[in-house]
Amino acid sequence: MHVEVVYALPDIQHRLHLELLEGATVRTALEAVGRIPPFDTLDLPAQTVGIFGRIVGLDEVLGPDDRVEIYRPLQADPKEARRRRVETGS
Repeated sequence: MHVEVVYALPDIQHRLHLELLEGATVRTALEAVGRIPPFDTLDLPAQTVGIFGRIVGLDEVLGPDDRVEIYRPLQADPKEARRRRVETGS
């Protein structure tokens, strides 16, 4: 079964295509990419992950052509950032 693992940085998007067995989980996909740069620098089990924009757990079973997305932590709370922009008039 074909799946894709994606990790986006501000300037580049890393994408790996994998062939996994039916019944594979998000954890299986993360373990498969765990030794490949830049994924090897991440604490993959501690990352927030999703499939096509929907946050899921590591034990979520993957389907054919799923895209596992590894999310970066937010730099700032969006509500707080908006409040600061309003205050400064930016």
